[in-house]
Amino acid sequence: MLAYVVKRILLMIPTLLGILLITFAVIQFVPGGPVDQLLQELRGRGQGGEVASAAGNIYRGGQGVDAERLAEIRALYGFDKPAPQRFWDMISRFARFDLGTSYFYNKSVWELIVEKLPVSASLGVWSFLLTYLVSIPLGIAKAVRNGSRFDVLSSTVILVGYAIPGFVLGVALLALFGGGSFLQVFPLRGLTSDNWDQLSLIGKVLDYLWHLALPLLCLVIGSFAVTTMLTKNTFLEEIRKQYVMTARAKGLRRRQVLYKHVFRNAMIPIVTGFPAAFVGAFFTGSLLIETLFSLDGLGLLYYESVIKRDYPVVMGTLYLFTLIGLFTKLITDLCYVWVDPRVKFESLA
Repeated sequence: MLAYVVKRILLMIPTLLGILLITFAVIQFVPGGPVDQLLQELRGRGQGGEVASAAGNIYRGGQGVDAERLAEIRALYGFDKPAPQRFWDMISRFARFDLGTSYFYNKSVWELIVEKLPVSASLGVWSFLLTYLVSIPLGIAKAVRNGSRFDVLSSTVILVGYAIPGFVLGVALLALFGGGSFLQVFPLRGLTSDNWDQLSLIGKVLDYLWHLALPLLCLVIGSFAVTTMLTKNTFLEEIRKQYVMTARAKGLRRRQVLYKHVFRNAMIPIVTGFPAAFVGAFFTGSLLIETLFSLDGLGLLYYESVIKRDYPVVMGTLYLFTLIGLFTKLITDLCYVWVDPRVKFESLA
């Protein structure tokens, strides 16, 4: 086991470096970097030369900005160094878990992640819990009643939900229950009300859940189908195996066979996905849902960082989340062995 873990950790290093190198190389060819954006802002204010054309607001690079001012701006963002040196400096900082400082927020990347994390974690953790707490029992019930009216109707409902994009459902819910054309039942934005500090403990909990209801529904509606059908199919596969027929022939009750023998084997593909789903619940932001419900989370941070060419945020979050993803994959493989002793590390290596 130890040899396998060490081997996987060593393989993470070239994988991580390769992802960072490819992303860094692509960034070098993307137009409209932070230097260009600052120059355009200066030109728009008339501080760096002639004002940009009012007809179409045409941008013409550093025209009108003297060489000394341009060199200062490039040095400010670190672009006075060649690309290989900048990449090496970035990797050196990342090795010390220094993710750098945002160009536009004037905060460290760590501060931004910690600041935005509670919003995305609130959505992710609750969606994770609801998905598994509802989908697993529902999948088991569908497998036991395979082909029944309950199975057909529930499959129809969850597949229709799966076919509806989350943001489309969000728009419909806001129109119906968010004070649009019909009812004012749920709030339009944020995770708390303006009078949050004045509420009692129970009032704060109810207010938080009230704000969370619509965005959470939009996030989980599509996840139900995948987890439910996976649970149903794995249970059906196990129920049809010979050892189940043998157990029933020995006189064991159906419920005893289902939960004592079938449950553990059928849950292997589901349990092994727990680490990735749980970690993803904390660090995966939904851009469309956060934008629609005015939630300032990680999804919105990623989008704004790409649009603004805020490279420290883009590369820092990429490094952190790739590292988390690689370790989560390792934990997932370890869970296979923990859940199913038949799996050997030699076969995973």
